[in-house]
Amino acid sequence: MNKILFKGTLILTLTGFASRVIGFFYRIFLSRTFGAEGMGIYQLVFPVLALSFSICCGGIQSAISKFVAGEPTSCDYRHSFRVLLCGLTLSGVLSVLFSGVVILNAPFIAARLLCEPRTEPLLRIIAVSIPFASLHSCINGYYYGIKNTKIPAISQILEQIIRVGTVFFLYKYSLSHHMQINLSCSVFGMLAGEICSALLTGTLVMFRFNRRIGRPVPSVHALSEMRKSPAMHKILSRIVGMALPLSASRIVVNLLSGIESVYIPLMLVRFGMSDTQALSVYGVFTGMALPFILFPSTLTNSFSVLLLPLISEAQERVDYDKIRRAFHRTAACSIAFGSLCCILFLAIGRFAGNFIFHNALAGSFILTLSFICPFLYLSTTMSSILHGLGHTGCSFVINTTSLGIRLAFVFFLVPVYGIEACLWGLLASQLFCALSNSFAILHYLKKSCAASR
Repeated sequence: MNKILFKGTLILTLTGFASRVIGFFYRIFLSRTFGAEGMGIYQLVFPVLALSFSICCGGIQSAISKFVAGEPTSCDYRHSFRVLLCGLTLSGVLSVLFSGVVILNAPFIAARLLCEPRTEPLLRIIAVSIPFASLHSCINGYYYGIKNTKIPAISQILEQIIRVGTVFFLYKYSLSHHMQINLSCSVFGMLAGEICSALLTGTLVMFRFNRRIGRPVPSVHALSEMRKSPAMHKILSRIVGMALPLSASRIVVNLLSGIESVYIPLMLVRFGMSDTQALSVYGVFTGMALPFILFPSTLTNSFSVLLLPLISEAQERVDYDKIRRAFHRTAACSIAFGSLCCILFLAIGRFAGNFIFHNALAGSFILTLSFICPFLYLSTTMSSILHGLGHTGCSFVINTTSLGIRLAFVFFLVPVYGIEACLWGLLASQLFCALSNSFAILHYLKKSCAASR
Protein backbone atom coordinates (compact mmCIF):
# COMPACT_ATOMS: atom_id res chain seq x y z
CA MET A 1 0.00 0.00 0.00
CA ASN A 2 2.80 2.41 0.93
CA LYS A 3 4.71 1.67 -2.29
CA ILE A 4 1.63 2.14 -4.46
CA LEU A 5 0.73 5.39 -2.69
CA PHE A 6 4.28 6.73 -2.87
CA LYS A 7 4.81 5.87 -6.54
CA GLY A 8 1.39 7.07 -7.70
CA THR A 9 1.51 10.22 -5.60
CA LEU A 10 5.01 11.02 -6.85
CA ILE A 11 3.95 10.70 -10.50
CA LEU A 12 0.78 12.75 -10.06
CA THR A 13 2.55 15.34 -7.90
CA LEU A 14 5.39 15.89 -10.35
CA THR A 15 2.92 16.10 -13.22
CA GLY A 16 0.59 18.32 -11.24
CA PHE A 17 3.48 20.54 -10.23
CA ALA A 18 4.59 20.91 -13.85
CA SER A 19 1.00 21.59 -14.88
CA ARG A 20 0.56 24.15 -12.12
CA VAL A 21 3.80 25.90 -13.04
CA ILE A 22 2.54 26.21 -16.61
CA GLY A 23 -0.88 27.29 -15.35
CA PHE A 24 0.64 29.74 -12.89
CA PHE A 25 2.56 31.63 -15.56
CA TYR A 26 -0.48 31.32 -17.79
CA ARG A 27 -2.58 33.15 -15.18
CA ILE A 28 0.07 35.84 -14.91
CA PHE A 29 -0.13 36.25 -18.70
CA LEU A 30 -3.94 36.43 -18.56
CA SER A 31 -3.95 38.94 -15.71
CA ARG A 32 -1.53 41.23 -17.56
CA THR A 33 -3.33 40.82 -20.88
CA PHE A 34 -6.95 41.26 -19.73
CA GLY A 35 -6.47 43.08 -16.42
CA ALA A 36 -8.12 42.46 -13.05
CA GLU A 37 -11.64 43.13 -14.42
CA GLY A 38 -11.10 40.70 -17.28
CA MET A 39 -9.93 38.05 -14.80
CA GLY A 40 -13.08 38.65 -12.78
CA ILE A 41 -15.27 38.03 -15.84
CA TYR A 42 -13.20 34.97 -16.76
CA GLN A 43 -13.59 33.51 -13.26
CA LEU A 44 -17.37 33.95 -13.32
CA VAL A 45 -17.85 31.13 -15.87
CA PHE A 46 -16.03 28.52 -13.80
CA PRO A 47 -19.02 27.72 -11.54
CA VAL A 48 -20.84 26.57 -14.69
CA LEU A 49 -17.90 24.36 -15.60
CA ALA A 50 -17.74 22.97 -12.06
CA LEU A 51 -21.48 22.28 -12.11
CA SER A 52 -21.14 20.42 -15.41
CA PHE A 53 -18.42 18.24 -13.89
CA SER A 54 -20.64 17.48 -10.89
CA ILE A 55 -23.62 16.49 -13.01
CA CYS A 56 -21.90 14.72 -15.89
CA CYS A 57 -18.88 12.89 -14.52
CA GLY A 58 -17.80 13.73 -10.96
CA GLY A 59 -19.62 10.96 -9.12
CA ILE A 60 -19.31 8.59 -12.07
CA GLN A 61 -15.51 8.97 -12.09
CA SER A 62 -15.32 8.02 -8.41
CA ALA A 63 -17.66 5.06 -8.96
CA ILE A 64 -15.53 3.78 -11.84
CA SER A 65 -12.40 4.06 -9.67
CA LYS A 66 -14.04 2.10 -6.86
CA PHE A 67 -15.48 -0.72 -9.00
CA VAL A 68 -12.34 -1.39 -11.05
CA ALA A 69 -9.99 -1.22 -8.04
CA GLY A 70 -9.69 -5.02 -7.90
CA GLU A 71 -8.54 -5.46 -11.52
CA PRO A 72 -4.77 -5.66 -10.78
CA THR A 73 -5.31 -8.68 -8.48
CA SER A 74 -8.29 -10.37 -10.18
CA CYS A 75 -7.19 -9.67 -13.80
CA ASP A 76 -10.88 -9.45 -14.68
CA TYR A 77 -10.44 -7.07 -17.60
CA ARG A 78 -13.86 -7.80 -19.11
CA HIS A 79 -15.59 -6.68 -15.93
CA SER A 80 -13.46 -3.50 -15.86
CA PHE A 81 -14.35 -2.83 -19.49
CA ARG A 82 -18.06 -3.19 -18.69
CA VAL A 83 -17.72 -0.81 -15.76
CA LEU A 84 -15.94 1.78 -17.90
CA LEU A 85 -18.42 1.35 -20.75
CA CYS A 86 -21.39 1.86 -18.42
CA GLY A 87 -19.78 4.92 -16.88
CA LEU A 88 -18.90 6.43 -20.27
CA THR A 89 -22.42 5.83 -21.62
CA LEU A 90 -24.07 7.45 -18.62
CA SER A 91 -21.62 10.36 -18.56
CA GLY A 92 -21.85 10.86 -22.34
CA VAL A 93 -25.64 11.18 -22.33
CA LEU A 94 -25.60 13.60 -19.39
CA SER A 95 -22.80 15.74 -20.85
CA VAL A 96 -24.46 16.11 -24.27
CA LEU A 97 -27.75 17.11 -22.63
CA PHE A 98 -26.08 19.58 -20.28
CA SER A 99 -24.02 21.05 -23.12
CA GLY A 100 -27.17 21.63 -25.16
CA VAL A 101 -28.91 23.32 -22.25
CA VAL A 102 -25.99 25.73 -21.74
CA ILE A 103 -25.71 26.60 -25.45
CA LEU A 104 -29.45 27.24 -25.83
CA ASN A 105 -29.73 29.25 -22.61
CA ALA A 106 -26.39 31.09 -22.66
CA PRO A 107 -27.98 34.60 -22.79
CA PHE A 108 -30.22 33.84 -19.80
CA ILE A 109 -27.41 32.23 -17.78
CA ALA A 110 -25.06 35.12 -18.49
CA ALA A 111 -27.49 37.96 -17.81
CA ARG A 112 -29.72 36.53 -15.06
CA LEU A 113 -27.67 33.91 -13.23
CA LEU A 114 -24.09 35.22 -13.55
CA CYS A 115 -25.27 38.84 -13.70
CA GLU A 116 -22.66 39.59 -16.37
CA PRO A 117 -23.81 39.57 -20.06
CA ARG A 118 -20.18 39.60 -21.24
CA THR A 119 -19.84 35.94 -20.19
CA GLU A 120 -22.28 34.73 -22.90
CA PRO A 121 -19.70 33.91 -25.63
CA LEU A 122 -17.48 32.21 -23.05
CA LEU A 123 -20.35 29.97 -21.95
CA ARG A 124 -21.05 28.77 -25.50
CA ILE A 125 -17.43 27.72 -26.02
CA ILE A 126 -17.22 26.03 -22.61
CA ALA A 127 -20.40 24.08 -23.37
CA VAL A 128 -18.75 22.43 -26.39
CA SER A 129 -15.87 21.22 -24.20
CA ILE A 130 -18.11 19.48 -21.64
CA PRO A 131 -18.54 16.10 -23.46
CA PHE A 132 -14.78 15.86 -24.08
CA ALA A 133 -14.02 16.72 -20.45
CA SER A 134 -16.47 14.05 -19.27
CA LEU A 135 -14.89 11.39 -21.48
CA HIS A 136 -11.44 12.35 -20.25
CA SER A 137 -12.50 12.29 -16.57
CA CYS A 138 -14.18 8.88 -16.73
CA ILE A 139 -11.15 7.25 -18.39
CA ASN A 140 -8.89 8.87 -15.81
CA GLY A 141 -11.16 7.39 -13.14
CA TYR A 142 -10.50 3.93 -14.57
CA TYR A 143 -6.73 4.45 -14.48
CA TYR A 144 -6.86 5.81 -10.92
CA GLY A 145 -8.84 2.74 -9.89
CA ILE A 146 -6.17 0.33 -11.18
CA LYS A 147 -3.44 2.51 -9.58
CA ASN A 148 -1.96 3.45 -12.94
CA THR A 149 -1.24 7.16 -12.82
CA LYS A 150 0.98 7.49 -15.90
CA ILE A 151 -1.79 8.00 -18.45
CA PRO A 152 -3.72 10.62 -16.42
CA ALA A 153 -0.41 12.37 -15.76
CA ILE A 154 0.51 12.50 -19.45
CA SER A 155 -2.97 13.67 -20.44
CA GLN A 156 -2.88 16.40 -17.78
CA ILE A 157 0.38 17.79 -19.11
CA LEU A 158 -0.83 17.55 -22.70
CA GLU A 159 -4.05 19.36 -21.87
CA GLN A 160 -2.21 22.22 -20.19
CA ILE A 161 0.35 22.58 -22.99
CA ILE A 162 -2.34 22.58 -25.69
CA ARG A 163 -4.46 25.05 -23.71
CA VAL A 164 -1.65 27.55 -23.17
CA GLY A 165 -0.21 27.03 -26.66
CA THR A 166 -3.58 27.68 -28.30
CA VAL A 167 -4.16 30.90 -26.36
CA PHE A 168 -0.64 32.15 -27.02
CA PHE A 169 -1.03 31.40 -30.75
CA LEU A 170 -4.35 33.27 -30.89
CA TYR A 171 -2.80 36.16 -28.96
CA LYS A 172 0.15 36.43 -31.36
CA TYR A 173 -2.11 36.03 -34.38
CA SER A 174 -4.38 38.85 -33.16
CA LEU A 175 -1.42 41.16 -32.56
CA SER A 176 0.15 40.49 -35.93
CA HIS A 177 -3.15 41.17 -37.73
CA HIS A 178 -3.98 44.20 -35.55
CA MET A 179 -7.06 42.47 -34.12
CA GLN A 180 -8.45 43.06 -30.66
CA ILE A 181 -7.69 40.21 -28.26
CA ASN A 182 -10.66 39.13 -26.11
CA LEU A 183 -11.45 36.65 -23.36
CA SER A 184 -12.91 34.11 -25.79
CA CYS A 185 -9.34 33.18 -26.76
CA SER A 186 -8.68 31.82 -23.27
CA VAL A 187 -11.75 29.59 -23.43
CA PHE A 188 -10.83 28.33 -26.91
CA GLY A 189 -7.59 27.12 -25.34
CA MET A 190 -9.60 25.18 -22.76
CA LEU A 191 -11.65 23.54 -25.52
CA ALA A 192 -8.56 22.55 -27.53
CA GLY A 193 -6.91 21.06 -24.43
CA GLU A 194 -9.96 18.94 -23.54
CA ILE A 195 -10.33 17.60 -27.08
CA CYS A 196 -6.69 16.52 -27.30
CA SER A 197 -6.58 14.89 -23.85
CA ALA A 198 -9.88 13.06 -24.50
CA LEU A 199 -8.58 11.69 -27.80
CA LEU A 200 -5.31 10.59 -26.18
CA THR A 201 -6.84 8.80 -23.18
CA GLY A 202 -9.62 7.27 -25.30
CA THR A 203 -7.13 5.80 -27.75
CA LEU A 204 -4.85 4.45 -25.03
CA VAL A 205 -7.61 2.80 -22.98
CA MET A 206 -9.02 1.05 -26.08
CA PHE A 207 -5.52 -0.18 -26.92
CA ARG A 208 -5.14 -1.48 -23.35
CA PHE A 209 -8.35 -3.52 -23.51
CA ASN A 210 -7.51 -4.83 -26.99
CA ARG A 211 -4.20 -6.12 -25.62
CA ARG A 212 -5.46 -7.44 -22.27
CA ILE A 213 -8.64 -9.17 -23.46
CA GLY A 214 -6.72 -10.83 -26.28
CA ARG A 215 -8.95 -9.82 -29.13
CA PRO A 216 -10.35 -6.55 -30.46
CA VAL A 217 -12.81 -4.73 -28.25
CA PRO A 218 -16.35 -5.67 -29.37
CA SER A 219 -17.90 -3.99 -32.38
CA VAL A 220 -20.74 -1.48 -32.16
CA HIS A 221 -23.32 -4.28 -32.56
CA ALA A 222 -21.63 -6.39 -29.87
CA LEU A 223 -21.47 -3.39 -27.55
CA SER A 224 -25.19 -2.87 -28.07
CA GLU A 225 -25.86 -6.49 -27.12
CA MET A 226 -23.50 -6.20 -24.14
CA ARG A 227 -25.41 -3.19 -22.80
CA LYS A 228 -28.60 -5.29 -22.76
CA SER A 229 -27.08 -8.11 -20.70
CA PRO A 230 -28.11 -8.50 -17.04
CA ALA A 231 -24.50 -8.01 -15.94
CA MET A 232 -24.38 -4.59 -17.59
CA HIS A 233 -27.66 -3.52 -15.99
CA LYS A 234 -26.34 -4.63 -12.60
CA ILE A 235 -23.08 -2.71 -13.09
CA LEU A 236 -24.98 0.36 -14.25
CA SER A 237 -27.23 0.24 -11.18
CA ARG A 238 -24.17 -0.01 -8.91
CA ILE A 239 -22.54 2.96 -10.63
CA VAL A 240 -25.74 5.00 -10.33
CA GLY A 241 -26.14 3.92 -6.70
CA MET A 242 -22.74 5.32 -5.76
CA ALA A 243 -22.59 8.22 -8.21
CA LEU A 244 -26.04 9.62 -7.44
CA PRO A 245 -25.47 10.74 -3.83
CA LEU A 246 -21.91 11.81 -4.65
CA SER A 247 -23.06 13.81 -7.68
CA ALA A 248 -25.98 15.27 -5.72
CA SER A 249 -23.50 16.39 -3.08
CA ARG A 250 -21.24 18.00 -5.65
CA ILE A 251 -24.16 19.60 -7.49
CA VAL A 252 -25.42 21.26 -4.32
CA VAL A 253 -21.90 22.29 -3.34
CA ASN A 254 -21.18 23.75 -6.78
CA LEU A 255 -24.55 25.51 -6.92
CA LEU A 256 -23.77 27.14 -3.59
CA SER A 257 -20.25 27.94 -4.84
CA GLY A 258 -21.80 29.48 -7.95
CA ILE A 259 -24.08 31.63 -5.81
CA GLU A 260 -21.06 32.70 -3.79
CA SER A 261 -19.11 33.60 -6.96
CA VAL A 262 -21.98 35.68 -8.36
CA TYR A 263 -22.81 37.48 -5.12
CA ILE A 264 -19.31 38.42 -3.99
CA PRO A 265 -19.08 41.23 -6.62
CA LEU A 266 -22.69 42.25 -5.88
CA MET A 267 -22.04 42.46 -2.14
CA LEU A 268 -18.86 44.44 -2.80
CA VAL A 269 -21.00 46.95 -4.70
CA ARG A 270 -23.19 47.22 -1.59
CA PHE A 271 -20.02 47.80 0.41
CA GLY A 272 -19.47 50.92 -1.72
CA MET A 273 -17.42 49.83 -4.72
CA SER A 274 -18.29 50.47 -8.36
CA ASP A 275 -19.08 47.54 -10.68
CA THR A 276 -15.60 47.76 -12.22
CA GLN A 277 -13.89 47.91 -8.83
CA ALA A 278 -15.91 44.95 -7.52
CA LEU A 279 -15.05 42.78 -10.52
CA SER A 280 -11.40 43.79 -10.25
CA VAL A 281 -11.18 42.87 -6.56
CA TYR A 282 -12.99 39.60 -7.26
CA GLY A 283 -10.54 38.90 -10.10
CA VAL A 284 -7.54 39.53 -7.83
CA PHE A 285 -9.00 37.26 -5.15
CA THR A 286 -10.04 34.28 -7.32
CA GLY A 287 -7.68 34.70 -10.27
CA MET A 288 -4.44 35.66 -8.54
CA ALA A 289 -4.29 35.13 -4.75
CA LEU A 290 -6.35 31.95 -4.39
CA PRO A 291 -4.56 30.01 -7.20
CA PHE A 292 -1.25 31.00 -5.60
CA ILE A 293 -2.39 29.55 -2.25
CA LEU A 294 -3.72 26.40 -3.94
CA PHE A 295 -0.45 25.79 -5.79
CA PRO A 296 1.00 23.30 -3.23
CA SER A 297 -2.30 21.40 -3.08
CA THR A 298 -1.02 19.44 -6.08
CA LEU A 299 0.57 17.06 -3.56
CA THR A 300 -2.52 16.52 -1.40
CA ASN A 301 -4.83 16.29 -4.42
CA SER A 302 -2.62 13.62 -6.00
CA PHE A 303 -2.48 11.69 -2.75
CA SER A 304 -6.28 11.93 -2.33
CA VAL A 305 -6.98 10.53 -5.80
CA LEU A 306 -5.04 7.35 -4.99
CA LEU A 307 -6.23 7.16 -1.39
CA LEU A 308 -9.87 6.55 -2.38
CA PRO A 309 -9.47 3.15 -4.15
CA LEU A 310 -6.91 1.96 -1.58
CA ILE A 311 -9.24 2.73 1.33
CA SER A 312 -12.09 1.03 -0.56
CA GLU A 313 -9.93 -2.07 -1.05
CA ALA A 314 -8.99 -2.14 2.66
CA GLN A 315 -12.64 -1.81 3.61
CA GLU A 316 -13.60 -4.73 1.36
CA ARG A 317 -10.99 -6.85 3.18
CA VAL A 318 -12.29 -5.63 6.58
CA ASP A 319 -8.76 -4.42 7.36
CA TYR A 320 -9.55 -1.68 9.88
CA ASP A 321 -5.95 -1.51 11.10
CA LYS A 322 -4.81 -0.46 7.64
CA ILE A 323 -7.54 2.19 7.47
CA ARG A 324 -6.57 3.48 10.93
CA ARG A 325 -2.89 3.71 10.00
CA ALA A 326 -3.76 5.47 6.75
CA PHE A 327 -5.93 7.96 8.64
CA HIS A 328 -3.31 8.85 11.27
CA ARG A 329 -0.41 9.11 8.82
CA THR A 330 -2.46 11.11 6.32
CA ALA A 331 -3.72 13.54 8.97
CA ALA A 332 -0.23 14.09 10.39
CA CYS A 333 1.34 14.66 6.97
CA SER A 334 -1.48 16.99 5.83
CA ILE A 335 -1.20 19.18 8.94
CA ALA A 336 2.60 19.29 8.79
CA PHE A 337 2.65 20.12 5.08
CA GLY A 338 -0.08 22.74 5.48
CA SER A 339 1.78 24.40 8.36
CA LEU A 340 4.98 24.64 6.31
CA CYS A 341 3.05 26.19 3.41
CA CYS A 342 1.40 28.65 5.80
CA ILE A 343 4.81 29.82 7.08
CA LEU A 344 6.13 30.09 3.52
CA PHE A 345 3.19 32.19 2.30
CA LEU A 346 3.44 34.48 5.32
CA ALA A 347 7.10 35.06 4.48
CA ILE A 348 6.73 35.73 0.74
CA GLY A 349 3.11 36.91 0.44
CA ARG A 350 3.68 40.61 -0.14
CA PHE A 351 6.68 39.99 -2.37
CA ALA A 352 4.65 37.56 -4.49
CA GLY A 353 1.82 40.04 -4.92
CA ASN A 354 4.06 42.94 -5.92
CA PHE A 355 6.64 41.09 -7.99
CA ILE A 356 4.62 38.32 -9.68
CA PHE A 357 1.21 39.91 -10.17
CA HIS A 358 2.23 43.57 -9.91
CA ASN A 359 -0.71 43.95 -7.53
CA ALA A 360 -0.31 44.89 -3.85
CA LEU A 361 -3.86 43.74 -3.08
CA ALA A 362 -2.97 40.20 -4.22
CA GLY A 363 -0.11 40.17 -1.69
CA SER A 364 -2.46 41.22 1.10
CA PHE A 365 -4.91 38.46 0.17
CA ILE A 366 -2.12 35.85 0.11
CA LEU A 367 -1.11 36.78 3.66
CA THR A 368 -4.67 36.33 4.95
CA LEU A 369 -5.36 33.16 2.96
CA SER A 370 -2.14 31.50 4.12
CA PHE A 371 -3.84 30.48 7.38
CA ILE A 372 -6.26 28.16 5.56
CA CYS A 373 -3.45 25.85 4.31
CA PRO A 374 -3.38 23.29 7.18
CA PHE A 375 -7.17 23.00 7.23
CA LEU A 376 -7.55 22.99 3.44
CA TYR A 377 -5.08 20.17 2.90
CA LEU A 378 -6.43 18.16 5.84
CA SER A 379 -10.05 18.45 4.65
CA THR A 380 -9.03 17.33 1.14
CA THR A 381 -7.41 14.09 2.28
CA MET A 382 -10.02 13.33 4.96
CA SER A 383 -12.82 13.81 2.43
CA SER A 384 -11.14 11.28 0.12
CA ILE A 385 -11.01 8.72 2.96
CA LEU A 386 -14.71 9.27 3.65
CA HIS A 387 -15.54 8.70 -0.02
CA GLY A 388 -13.40 5.56 -0.05
CA LEU A 389 -15.41 4.27 2.92
CA GLY A 390 -18.62 4.95 1.00
CA HIS A 391 -19.79 7.69 3.40
CA THR A 392 -20.75 10.12 0.65
CA GLY A 393 -23.84 11.28 2.53
CA CYS A 394 -21.77 12.40 5.51
CA SER A 395 -19.35 14.21 3.19
CA PHE A 396 -22.32 15.93 1.52
CA VAL A 397 -23.63 17.29 4.83
CA ILE A 398 -20.18 18.53 5.85
CA ASN A 399 -19.45 20.23 2.52
CA THR A 400 -22.90 21.83 2.34
CA THR A 401 -22.60 23.19 5.88
CA SER A 402 -19.12 24.47 5.10
CA LEU A 403 -20.41 26.39 2.08
CA GLY A 404 -23.32 27.67 4.16
CA ILE A 405 -20.78 29.25 6.50
CA ARG A 406 -19.04 30.93 3.55
CA LEU A 407 -22.34 32.21 2.14
CA ALA A 408 -23.31 33.65 5.52
CA PHE A 409 -20.08 35.67 5.53
CA VAL A 410 -20.71 36.82 1.93
CA PHE A 411 -24.31 37.93 2.49
CA PHE A 412 -24.07 39.43 5.97
CA LEU A 413 -20.47 40.55 6.48
CA VAL A 414 -19.05 41.48 3.05
CA PRO A 415 -21.46 44.45 2.68
CA VAL A 416 -20.12 45.73 6.03
CA TYR A 417 -16.43 44.76 6.05
CA GLY A 418 -15.66 44.26 2.34
CA ILE A 419 -13.63 41.47 0.75
CA GLU A 420 -11.80 40.75 4.04
CA ALA A 421 -15.00 39.15 5.35
CA CYS A 422 -14.92 36.73 2.41
CA LEU A 423 -11.42 35.64 3.39
CA TRP A 424 -12.51 35.12 7.00
CA GLY A 425 -15.45 33.05 5.81
CA LEU A 426 -13.14 30.83 3.76
CA LEU A 427 -10.93 30.25 6.80
CA ALA A 428 -13.89 29.43 9.07
CA SER A 429 -15.42 27.03 6.55
CA GLN A 430 -12.16 25.13 5.98
CA LEU A 431 -11.61 24.80 9.73
CA PHE A 432 -15.11 23.35 10.14
CA CYS A 433 -14.67 21.01 7.15
CA ALA A 434 -11.31 19.63 8.30
CA LEU A 435 -12.46 18.94 11.87
CA SER A 436 -15.81 17.46 10.84
CA ASN A 437 -14.25 15.07 8.29
CA SER A 438 -11.69 13.92 10.85
CA PHE A 439 -14.28 13.31 13.58
CA ALA A 440 -16.50 11.40 11.13
CA ILE A 441 -13.65 9.01 10.24
CA LEU A 442 -12.74 8.51 13.90
CA HIS A 443 -16.38 7.71 14.68
CA TYR A 444 -16.46 5.15 11.84
CA LEU A 445 -13.27 3.46 13.05
CA LYS A 446 -14.49 3.32 16.65
CA LYS A 447 -17.86 1.88 15.59
CA SER A 448 -16.36 -0.64 13.14
CA CYS A 449 -13.74 -1.92 15.58
CA ALA A 450 -16.38 -2.35 18.30
CA ALA A 451 -18.63 -4.30 15.91
CA SER A 452 -15.80 -6.61 14.80
CA ARG A 453 -14.98 -7.70 18.38
